[in-house]
Amino acid sequence: MDDLAIAKRTRDTMYERDAAIKLLDMSIEVTGVGCAEARCEVRSEMLNGFGICHGGYLFTLADTAFAYACNSCNKITLAAGASIEFLRAANLGDQLVAIATERYRGRKSGFYDVVVRNQDDEEVAIFRGRSHSTHDVLFS
Repeated sequence: MDDLAIAKRTRDTMYERDAAIKLLDMSIEVTGVGCAEARCEVRSEMLNGFGICHGGYLFTLADTAFAYACNSCNKITLAAGASIEFLRAANLGDQLVAIATERYRGRKSGFYDVVVRNQDDEEVAIFRGRSHSTHDVLFS
């Protein structure tokens, strides 16, 4: 099995167990080893008291892309830390995509950048995740 096939099988295995992604109606695609895209539409139940998308949902979307990117090698990898910068509001009906890119992966830790964009290709948020790899695998 080549690297992309492993990444896609890892995505499929994670997706089967991922209740959060299903609850939020997100789609996920791995585009290569260390790279993933998570997508969702801003729905009414995602709006805060100002009528814009709650930042926690933006974080969740970015964190999801990060999770699938850092697990794409079939080595169970967990978040060790993450931060997000909100650049502009996301509004009802916006189509969001979070694109995660691996910046560094060592034996135990990695760093990933995620950019969240709307349907107009405007940056909505920038996320940086730090990962910690275990010795375990998702599938054998």
